[in-house]
Amino acid sequence: MGFGFNLFFIFILVPLTGILLIAWLLSRKLLIGKILGTIWLGIFGLILLAGITREVTSKTELEKDDYYGEYVINRDYFKGKQTDWQYNHFRFEITDNDSIFFYVTDKEKILKTYRGTIKTTDPRNFRSARLIIEMEEPTHHILTSNPTTYRSAWDFYLVFKSPKFYNVFFEKGKWKPIE
Repeated sequence: MGFGFNLFFIFILVPLTGILLIAWLLSRKLLIGKILGTIWLGIFGLILLAGITREVTSKTELEKDDYYGEYVINRDYFKGKQTDWQYNHFRFEITDNDSIFFYVTDKEKILKTYRGTIKTTDPRNFRSARLIIEMEEPTHHILTSNPTTYRSAWDFYLVFKSPKFYNVFFEKGKWKPIE
């Protein structure tokens, strides 16, 4: 808990509980016992609610294994012809033997494959592992720099900085034809 909660606990809640407990023991009035119980149930309820909220809203902490899989252009951020064209022409796969295969495609047909390897930063230095890509030369313009990983509570996506397209957004998923 935070500093403010600790101050509240030490200087207000503990003395108030002590006073109410002594008053309840001396008077045996049911109302004082109910007030005491209500206060502590409220405190435990708030602590439980804060814990649940923190779990639900905290960002995903990634490990190297989380990056393995197939990636396609994320069409949710930007809509339109350019995004659909990128979706039909670029995708990649990271395998569990730390290889990356970047595919230049014409819809389902693979026209060219760029190969490379991946590694990640040490998660002890950061809260989450960051992806580092080492491609064989020559490589595709999308892969000239390492991606930025954006995380949410349940998911993540990768953004590559391309000199031709600026930001290119990829998400984990299998390629499916656009309708």
